Amino acid sequence: MLNTLKNRFEQGYRTTRYPKEKIELWERYRGLPKINKDASIDLVEQCAQACPQDAIDVANRVIDMGRCIFCGTCERISEGRFVSFTQNFEISVAEKKHLLTDGTLSSLADHSKQHFKKLFGRSLQLRQVSAAGCNACEADLNVLATPFFDLARFGINFVASPRHSDGIVVTGPISRNMKTALLKTYEAVPDPKVVIAVGSCTLTGGPFRGSPEITEGLDSLLPVDLFIPGCPPHPLTNLHALLTYFK
Repeated sequence: MLNTLKNRFEQGYRTTRYPKEKIELWERYRGLPKINKDASIDLVEQCAQACPQDAIDVANRVIDMGRCIFCGTCERISEGRFVSFTQNFEISVAEKKHLLTDGTLSSLADHSKQHFKKLFGRSLQLRQVSAAGCNACEADLNVLATPFFDLARFGINFVASPRHSDGIVVTGPISRNMKTALLKTYEAVPDPKVVIAVGSCTLTGGPFRGSPEITEGLDSLLPVDLFIPGCPPHPLTNLHALLTYFK
């Protein structure tokens, strides 16, 4: 016991001070894309053809972050002359149309709902639903409960029962077999409730887009309040979204 206390004392304070202090991420992290509008049309078309998610709109020179898996293919092909990824992890939006980016992003704080802040500002209990995901998004949500992020200090927790929750957090492409379970979970949450879509699979179908076995976008089934892009979204992306939208 004494050794445990000694080790804990020597470790010091390990919990991140975000959002009070800025966090520097690994240099290879890919966040909000920066787009050069002056890039040649040939270069833009090359990037669009190589994009595995068909996320690049050549005519308007924008990227659909709902489809994008942040693989970096467009950045490698263009050598940064058309697309380069920044370390900005604050990329969540309240409306799906705002996922289309030309390198700029609508402020999530400006689109948060004040009645949600009043209802859930002190306490927000969420039920996570994995709708046939690979567990990457789930893992980066679960890590928020670790001492480094300590999500509970903000009054936000993941709970076991939808009847004890204020809303659901959905991950995965929503397979045909999970559709009914997801809808029943949503119905079990008492009103008023929130719906949060996490990851490209949930937003648009991700790599499974076009398959008859999945639902292409949670918003086609349920009213989504918060869209968190990524494959998977960084834990800080999730944390920023929850704090900005509800706190």
